[in-house]
Amino acid sequence: GDLPGRSSHPRALPLTRVRVSQALKPGAAMLSRSLALTRRATAVAAPASRRHFSRTAAMAASGDVIGIDLGTTNSCVAIMEGKSARVIENSEGARTTPSVVAMLPDGERLVGTPAVRQAVRNPENTLFATKRLIGRKANDPQIKHFKDTVPYKIVPDAQGDAAVEVMGNVYSPEQIASYVLTKMKETADGFLGRPVKQAVVTVPAYFNQNQRQATKDAAKIAGLDVLRIINE
Repeated sequence: GDLPGRSSHPRALPLTRVRVSQALKPGAAMLSRSLALTRRATAVAAPASRRHFSRTAAMAASGDVIGIDLGTTNSCVAIMEGKSARVIENSEGARTTPSVVAMLPDGERLVGTPAVRQAVRNPENTLFATKRLIGRKANDPQIKHFKDTVPYKIVPDAQGDAAVEVMGNVYSPEQIASYVLTKMKETADGFLGRPVKQAVVTVPAYFNQNQRQATKDAAKIAGLDVLRIINE
């Protein structure tokens, strides 16, 4: 979509029924197909004797693979229930979580709805739409334009990649994405009653190899092994 203007600040991101419905499309049908394919592929790859399933195969076969739609505006997480995917409600009771991270002066970090609630009074330390930065250089023309539309600082890191600066600290887009992915993982862990380590993650179809690898890196920081990267 078009790069957001200042009206795209988190306070202008109400979770309308239409937006939630749109956000859940990849979190339902597509994630359902991908999770099913992952389980089948793992089963086919297992030894013919089936005497020694790997831990990965066992987890995939038992359904302990989550599907995550890491969105620019909202994110959601789903698990397989039979042949369909179930989108899991987060701790606020919503099936989507705003992809927003806020840093507070006392060192606390907020993710999702709590971050959105305080955005008006803490705009320069509230990070949203950072998915647009992932895998890009700071001198990318699109990044230069996007930089003028957000209240937080976008800076080059030591390698010249786009990063954000908050209260003197520089964070990579992968690190910020990992906070959202951790929230998704915690949501699934709480629902299942056990930790989940494997996931399939959606990315935009236009993502290049660098952006796809950066997404995998973000998931790794969050403690997740990405079995598949699929297009939205």
